[in-house]
Amino acid sequence: MLEKMRDFFEARLDGYDEHMMTNIESATEFYPFTAKMLPAIANCHILDLGCGTGLELEEYYLLCPSAKVTGIDLSQGMLSTLGKKLADKDITLIVGSYFDVPFGKDVFEAAVSVESLHHFTKEEKISLYTKLHAALKENGYFILTDYFSLSDDEEKMHRQNLIALKAEQGICDNEFYHYDTPLTVKHETEALLQAGFSTVEVLNHWGATYTLKAVK
Repeated sequence: MLEKMRDFFEARLDGYDEHMMTNIESATEFYPFTAKMLPAIANCHILDLGCGTGLELEEYYLLCPSAKVTGIDLSQGMLSTLGKKLADKDITLIVGSYFDVPFGKDVFEAAVSVESLHHFTKEEKISLYTKLHAALKENGYFILTDYFSLSDDEEKMHRQNLIALKAEQGICDNEFYHYDTPLTVKHETEALLQAGFSTVEVLNHWGATYTLKAVK
């Protein structure tokens, strides 16, 4: 049965970190790598989309202890866990959807998202990325680490499967349900460029998991 996004993560809080680090291929590599791609400048302000329990932020604060972070996530439980982990850091945690929460204008040196954005369509992402682009300072950038479909056919299959499941379960609202529908790297790149980013490059990859850098 499909679960609403918030409910899915609230129900799986216990053991979440262990699951991510032991069951997600190459997680022990891509979390530290992602952190190293963020600016290690004293007092810089970072936005984390779908921060969860803060696995990437734990790595980042080792490199930049004075950073100021704003983290957004649907799950209050996840944010409570993160807040306890990083209680001594300058971190603001917001419960909500990053599609709805305002980011402001010219606020952040950089933004990051890890294993969160593979649930949404290209059109939904263009809208989100347009808002994100505006929130970054001049020469700011976005580091995205996520897993991707490896072909157009795979991307289409995931989306069709979700549509079929929603129809079978009589789901007709516009809320987000937890089901993976990753785009291809090509389509993700197109979404970022259409949102206004000047360049998008692949920094690294581990199987189907890629790290992209999109510069304002």
